[in-house]
Amino acid sequence: MQSEFWHERWELQQIAFHQAEVHPVLPKLWPRLNPQAGDGVFVPMCGKTLDMRWLQAQGQRVVGVELSPLAVDAFFAEAGVTPVRTPHGALESVQGGGVTVYCGDFFALKPEDVAGCELIYDRGSLIALPPQMRRDYVTHLRKLFPGGARILLVTFDYPSAEMKGPPFAVTDAEVREFYASVELLSSEDVFAANPQMRQRGLTRLQENAYLIAF
Repeated sequence: MQSEFWHERWELQQIAFHQAEVHPVLPKLWPRLNPQAGDGVFVPMCGKTLDMRWLQAQGQRVVGVELSPLAVDAFFAEAGVTPVRTPHGALESVQGGGVTVYCGDFFALKPEDVAGCELIYDRGSLIALPPQMRRDYVTHLRKLFPGGARILLVTFDYPSAEMKGPPFAVTDAEVREFYASVELLSSEDVFAANPQMRQRGLTRLQENAYLIAF
């Protein structure tokens, strides 16, 4: 998706993808990554997710990246934090309350920006991108983490012909094509819990969560 698409979504507040509570998968499955207090966790395309605040409360050092400045501003405002803003090359570093969010393009990040992060929480990145951009995303993620990382990845899978994303369907086979070490941690039918997806024409919706190491 082009950047203008996401800027428009935030400007119009068409953000049905944002959840008003911590994603239930996170506290249930996060321990499977064996996180230690003080470990850095990278949250790509983070929006204003409450998941970052949950991760910080567990003692993680949280680093996110988000294209929309409206989303970044909303995250810190809703957390009651006045952040420190610092120009950072093509990005802006916005920091406060134990969370750093780089405002700008994910593809502008460099390895030093996520130094010290060995954990990644991807709930909304892979499913936000069309197929070719997903390949580019994974390629850049590997460049950011040349020493490898552990990922908690959450995806949607549905009959792709029934709905134009985002969110896009990401099959189990595609996840295993992208990453060599993949463990399916959970697979849940979430069709009934997502009426907006039914309204868009879906007849099936599965949410899958993976533990990935690369």
